[in-house]
Amino acid sequence: MAKSKTTTEKRITIEEQIKQLESQRKQLIQKEKAETDKARTDRLCKHGEILETLLPDIIELTDEQFKSFFEATLLTEFARRKLDELVKISTEKEEIIIEKLAEEKSI
Repeated sequence: MAKSKTTTEKRITIEEQIKQLESQRKQLIQKEKAETDKARTDRLCKHGEILETLLPDIIELTDEQFKSFFEATLLTEFARRKLDELVKISTEKEEIIIEKLAEEKSI
């Protein structure tokens, strides 16, 4: 018959498992951050590409001119309403997709 572990040995084993799990947790957090950063970079590149395609002259602007252009054109009431509409449509589509997936799972 195998000798059972003492309370101290059990505690040490559990503490080692906790350290391993904490290490795994930290690695996963780093991986999540890297994935988020990559997705953001990809999104910014795609949006920049679209912008330069639609407004090729924008390439010549300095950072300050670029910012000024956006403030003058996009920080308007019309632009805000249009953006709100697009976000609302996107949100509604996501909700519909989620509802359909939920229905399929319940079937």
